[in-house]
Amino acid sequence: MGGGGARLPAFHTCAGANDQLLTEDWYKEHGIELMLGTKVVSADVRRKTLLTSSGEVISYTTLIVATGARVLKLEEFGGSGSDAENVCYLRNIVDADKLVRVMRSCPGGNAIVIGGGYIGMECAAALVANKIKVTIVFPGKHCMGRLFTPKLAEFYENYYTSKGVTFIKGTAVSSLEISSGKVTTAILRDGRRLPADMVVVGIGARANTALFEGQLAMDKGGIKVNGQMQASDASVYAVGDVAAFPVKLFAGEPRRFEHVDCARRTARHAVAAALGAVGDIDYLPFFYSRVFALSWRFYGDNAGEAVHFGDMDSAAASSTPKFGAFWVIAGRVAGAFLEGGSPEEYEAIAHAVRRRAAVPDVAQLAREGLAFVLREGKSGAAQQRTGERGGGDKSAYAWRATVGVAAAVSVAALAYWYARKAPCLVRRGF
Repeated sequence: MGGGGARLPAFHTCAGANDQLLTEDWYKEHGIELMLGTKVVSADVRRKTLLTSSGEVISYTTLIVATGARVLKLEEFGGSGSDAENVCYLRNIVDADKLVRVMRSCPGGNAIVIGGGYIGMECAAALVANKIKVTIVFPGKHCMGRLFTPKLAEFYENYYTSKGVTFIKGTAVSSLEISSGKVTTAILRDGRRLPADMVVVGIGARANTALFEGQLAMDKGGIKVNGQMQASDASVYAVGDVAAFPVKLFAGEPRRFEHVDCARRTARHAVAAALGAVGDIDYLPFFYSRVFALSWRFYGDNAGEAVHFGDMDSAAASSTPKFGAFWVIAGRVAGAFLEGGSPEEYEAIAHAVRRRAAVPDVAQLAREGLAFVLREGKSGAAQQRTGERGGGDKSAYAWRATVGVAAAVSVAALAYWYARKAPCLVRRGF
């Protein structure tokens, strides 16, 4: 929160109910004790206590675990060089400040981006925008391998290439040559040597669960919780990157998501659940990205048959490309991706995924694309209105509306309650 660092206009990761910016002053004004620079070194779930690095023991009645995730470093894959002055990761504000500082120190220089996922692709776009020559290196067959189909990836790789980015796929950086504390060359497994003025590493993250290993049930690399975001010990809740929770859309299968939308929504739900105000969470998985002149959103699950729509060849030459894909399982929409949509179009694909819209003809879905879900959405809305006029089942919609209000109110209510009744620990990271 210090001045002079990297900032994202109109975006704040710490946003509470009604999009309030949760600055240090906000916590003070709401009677919440904010303990920065305080590290919890151990937790005793049975005794309901936390031990800090200063030796202070904090007792709790209810604990909400929001420890997030940490970056995976080169050393965890047999590499080295993370301590070099011009090697950057991106997880917190300190990392962001360093990345900006290093980037500004080598205008027109060469950047090696290790990793072709979310962090790698977004950092590459930002570096290019700042006149840095970028080479992305990753072992997969195409970028964003956990989400994109090969066809989607081809469009984005071609677009990035048109902006000057070089892709080196199917290999990895085996070592970094360092001189006077800085990386000068990245050496690939196939022996190629790439000049480097800076290196950005985006090779994944791991949930911070160490404090609770052996004390709470784990799943999917995180703390296993139920639909109330409640862990195997009823006094503990987990939210955000660290929580593996059941997703109704996936028949209750536990999933863990590393995304700000999930962090915000699971946090609100956990607080409301702790106050007994809601049922089980009904989360629609959601990811998005905005780079260059591009903007896409994804909802649901990228499992099943991928059905692409839109002309990606024409889109490549357009200043406002629009195309996407649906994933279909057993004749129903399981996931949807859209580039260049309007708010109404994004809402339409989200609605189609949430209600698992029926797809009687996959070929028709491919031909019609957005028109299919827009039509289906209007049909579904009309049916819903008819049901409401006839005294039909409104409970699902009313419940969701009630949850939204209850969650927003509960964030402030629980914060006030904790400030008076129990210790509350809020800090920057474990």
